[in-house]
Amino acid sequence: MGEESIIRKVVVPNRQGLHARPANMFVKVALQYQSQVEIARDGLTVSGKSILDVMTLAAEQGTELTIIVTGPDAETAANALVEVVRRFVEEDEEEGE
Repeated sequence: MGEESIIRKVVVPNRQGLHARPANMFVKVALQYQSQVEIARDGLTVSGKSILDVMTLAAEQGTELTIIVTGPDAETAANALVEVVRRFVEEDEEEGE
């Protein structure tokens, strides 16, 4: 009856952490999917489809985040969101050049 949740753990790789630009990238990707997206850190779980919610996590470099996706396209959405977080470090390196 209930839909299964896909859970992925990722570590914020970039020096500046989950600041406005990467948070916006994350939310834009999350909004492309029908599934419910949540992101958690240290017991705080917020909507992955709200930039304000994502920013409240104040995730610095090295912070472990848990991405929880529930819905019809959960697997695809979870994989895409993990890739977005991994790309944060590439953006950080490009800004430093």
